[in-house]
Amino acid sequence: MHVFVDGELDASDFPKAVADKASELGVTGWVRMLPDGRVEAVLEGPRDEVYRVVGLCRAGPNGVRVAGVQVDRESPQDEQTFTIK
Repeated sequence: MHVFVDGELDASDFPKAVADKASELGVTGWVRMLPDGRVEAVLEGPRDEVYRVVGLCRAGPNGVRVAGVQVDRESPQDEQTFTIK
């Protein structure tokens, strides 16, 4: 899944929260802040776990206001770990 999150996002906390949840659930991929303030993430792994990470993206960690989330399905890139870019 390729995810874009828009809203009032904290540049350091949001990507870390996504990475922590993904690592906890065994989801691979990456997350990064974009220059326009959005968060972009690629999530790969078991469907239920990926959707749990997407759920965090929709809700946001404490203190973050999410305005919208775009989720696009794409072919897996065979990511081996989860990283913050």
